[in-house]
Amino acid sequence: MRISKLILVSIIFIFSSCNNKNSRDDFFLGGEIINPSSNYVNFYFNNIKLDSLELDSENKFFKKIENIKPGIYRIEHLPENQYIIIENGDSLWIRVNVEDFKESLTFSGKGSSKNNFLVDISNMDDYENEYLSRYYVEESDVFKRKIDSLMNEKLRIWDLFDKTVDQKRLSNNITKSIIKYNYFNKLERYALLRGTNWTKNKRESYYKYRDEIDLNDSDLSLFEPYVTYLMNYFNEKTLDSGKIYFYEKNNTDFNVKKLLIIDSQISDPYLKNNLARATAIEEILNYRNNEFHDEFIDYFKYVNTSEKYLDEITKLYVDINKMQKGNLLPDVEIINFEGNTTSSNSEFKGQKTFIYFWSQTQMNHYRRTIRRVEELKRLYPDYRFVGICIQPYTDMVSQAQNILNLNLTNQYSFQNFEKSSKSWVLTFLNKTIIIDEKSNIIDGFSNLFTNDIEETLDMN
Repeated sequence: MRISKLILVSIIFIFSSCNNKNSRDDFFLGGEIINPSSNYVNFYFNNIKLDSLELDSENKFFKKIENIKPGIYRIEHLPENQYIIIENGDSLWIRVNVEDFKESLTFSGKGSSKNNFLVDISNMDDYENEYLSRYYVEESDVFKRKIDSLMNEKLRIWDLFDKTVDQKRLSNNITKSIIKYNYFNKLERYALLRGTNWTKNKRESYYKYRDEIDLNDSDLSLFEPYVTYLMNYFNEKTLDSGKIYFYEKNNTDFNVKKLLIIDSQISDPYLKNNLARATAIEEILNYRNNEFHDEFIDYFKYVNTSEKYLDEITKLYVDINKMQKGNLLPDVEIINFEGNTTSSNSEFKGQKTFIYFWSQTQMNHYRRTIRRVEELKRLYPDYRFVGICIQPYTDMVSQAQNILNLNLTNQYSFQNFEKSSKSWVLTFLNKTIIIDEKSNIIDGFSNLFTNDIEETLDMN
């Protein structure tokens, strides 16, 4: 594969930053954001924001962060984010073009090599996902051989990397784990799809790779590939024999049972809380189960020990209730095409309105969105169709809208994505919101690309 050669070449020229013997616990974080989509870079640990770094006039940022401990952190430039490894003595300079975030993201400075390795492996995994999609219809032995082959190829790359860079224990564990758990997760997903009626012998043979799993690896408790793997591992453990996962996962009882299994098998507090939080978010976002969510939150309180996570889930539950049919759409600040800040409710009153969303970092999605919106406009001319960019207006946004020849009076952007997305429970770009002439909600959770949306519009 072409990208495999690129990563091997990059290893040869790698700057070995992990030899630094400095034991200080201050961390210097800086960088340059090309075509920024917001004015800040946020810095997180354990899903809690530690700092928000403002871009200067040259779209650069720099901050000394004191008393930092080694571990996995996350940087965020809305709507994109990336996890990073920080060890004693590290200082990172980030450079990224937001138009192509993952492909352009690079690190330099002390500690850069391990973080560039994570980005490269993650990009390779993205390339492979489409290729592997055809193998999910194959028998389990064929699928497993393909996964084993790809994993062994990446582990050979990791061996070369490990010989080139003198990694510390934490980095060594994480850089190897991104390979293992990306592939173990695919094996778990396959089993959820195809393994419902496997025999005991077949299950034992297929799940041999689980012998390598540490369910309480404290190094990885905040590491996305590991947490994602464990979520699917516990999905399989929760699923009753003969049941179909994609039906069961939508039941509150399934997620309550999953919480209790997590509680019984996970002892690391960070990891247990993260898994409980991820389970709770999946359940609470299933608004069709809203009548059962008071009871679910009681179980969540029993398993989770993080007050911040409890506050987050409770607020999510409250925000979802506010977005139910018949309620007034929560008011948020939006920016019109002239750059003036206004309120959503004052702008949208007086006509039935269909609200859709897009991001300047995902222009292919935007083009598909516009084509779909044009179809709906022809079918439902009594609606006003309003597009909202999740980032504040930039020259790139204006250029895109001019190319698509859009009516700019129906185009807005969020003034504050973080606040507005929580108020409107915006968790994916395909979401739409339909309101009546008084800004009362007709449907707060519709999907632009499903047929259900036309049924909703037909009835209103």
